[in-house]
Amino acid sequence: MYNLNQNQEAKVETLNDKLEGKKLELEYPCNWCYKVIASEKEALENAVKEVISEREHKLSHSNNSKTGKYISMNLDLLVHNEDDRQFIFDALKKHQAIKMVL
Repeated sequence: MYNLNQNQEAKVETLNDKLEGKKLELEYPCNWCYKVIASEKEALENAVKEVISEREHKLSHSNNSKTGKYISMNLDLLVHNEDDRQFIFDALKKHQAIKMVL
């Protein structure tokens, strides 16, 4: 713990602060992880299969909401370029079974 007097503020620099106004540059191909949130595990798994088809991937449990209404899973796969990464994100986001993609 840090003790600060009334005139001092703790400044924590985040990654967003460092990247402000800059575009994140990635070297492709690279592994990418999407966090996918849905109401039902089976619906989420089916949606992922519909979007990425037979593409090699790993889908692993991440979390359940406190009420059990939502489940989140991590989707890890190789993306080939920026367009590929964005296409998968958009396709997952548009799928009716998926509530949110991070």
